[in-house]
Amino acid sequence: MGHQLSSTPQPVDVESALADAYRNEWAFVLAATIRVTGDIDVAEECVQDAFSRALATWSVTGIPRRTGAWLTTVARRKAIDTLRRQSTQDRVLRKFAVTEMEELPVDTDIPLIPDERLRLIFTCCHPALSIEAQVALTLKLLCGLTTGEIASAFLVSESTMAARITRAKLKIKTTNIPYTVPTKDDLPERVDSVLSAIYLVFTTGHTAPSGADLVRRDLVDRALELIRMLRELLPDDPDVKGLLALVVLTDARRETRTDAEGSLVLLAEQNRELWDRGAIKEGVALVRGALQTGPAGRFVLMAAIAAIHADASSWEETDWREIVALYDLLLATWPSPVVALNRAVAIGLAESPTAGLNALDELAAEPYLSGYSYFASARADFLRRLSRVDEARIAYEEALSLAENQVERTFLEGRLKELFQPDADIDSTARFDA
Repeated sequence: MGHQLSSTPQPVDVESALADAYRNEWAFVLAATIRVTGDIDVAEECVQDAFSRALATWSVTGIPRRTGAWLTTVARRKAIDTLRRQSTQDRVLRKFAVTEMEELPVDTDIPLIPDERLRLIFTCCHPALSIEAQVALTLKLLCGLTTGEIASAFLVSESTMAARITRAKLKIKTTNIPYTVPTKDDLPERVDSVLSAIYLVFTTGHTAPSGADLVRRDLVDRALELIRMLRELLPDDPDVKGLLALVVLTDARRETRTDAEGSLVLLAEQNRELWDRGAIKEGVALVRGALQTGPAGRFVLMAAIAAIHADASSWEETDWREIVALYDLLLATWPSPVVALNRAVAIGLAESPTAGLNALDELAAEPYLSGYSYFASARADFLRRLSRVDEARIAYEEALSLAENQVERTFLEGRLKELFQPDADIDSTARFDA
């Protein structure tokens, strides 16, 4: 099977195709290569080499019809060449290579099986690794994020994150953590770690921690694919249903989160007629099914909150008191600073700006929130509602100093400019997108 050639490949076309392949095929290619190497670092080097070769080769030969298959073949051949130089593995590897690789032409129809990614994610989320390491590895190896992007998502320094990832890889290698999907009996105890990793992939894509765009569509789609695959493995698990519901319900608002110019549109101001009603129907059904199964876990409770937003015909009709009650349950189940922050905002919307500000100020000593722009921006909006303009300005400036996503920065800059305009709209918080 040959290439689909363009007569004179243009550099911009090749770069665009390679960027698309990086977004869409990285996890497939890496997972397939790890199957050959048994070593994450070696596999990453081989995949990076394949992408480098593609930049030069496709400019001459044309862009292959199946870029992922091309990259997988090149990366795995590079892996075999690398391992052949390791004499202790030579005999076993030669046998493997002849049966699986040597007769394989470039751009053949290698089946890019989704379960390859499940093997990789269950390896990344092995219980021998810390939760922080699990989600960091998943973001790096499943989604191809840079160490800097992951550090931003975790609100830690890049050097700290680099060390965390290095230690996690070393532990996988030295303790021989298996590159397999766990057996059916072992799956339930492993699933929470996997769900945490997928959830962070989604949240990183839903609101990108940095960059020019509010959303990283590739990460949102990847999270949705992963959670749907996990549900195929565990169709009756309520937490799997809960996370799928949460992702589906939250993503149902995708088309309304920014306007035609790419500016941020708050939940209060979104056109609900444009929300994806099919996705909302699916998500609400999943929430109901999960709640009927047994005690609600964190993802089911978060999905229930998202369902209340989706079910409200308008911002004014939102049942904020029910949302506060659900946050109370969620905080008891999952004591998280961000959950406490969202609960405080919900209190302000259910009761009064003063109540919300008081609830936020009770969290002021929480170290995690000191570097969190949403904490400062939520305080700023409650202060603005209370006409405490000078304090609001300081809080908005703090939020701006912490925000790295350009869409959110532009929004906050606009709020700052509006502070001294007497007719400015002050009916919504800087970010409440539960």
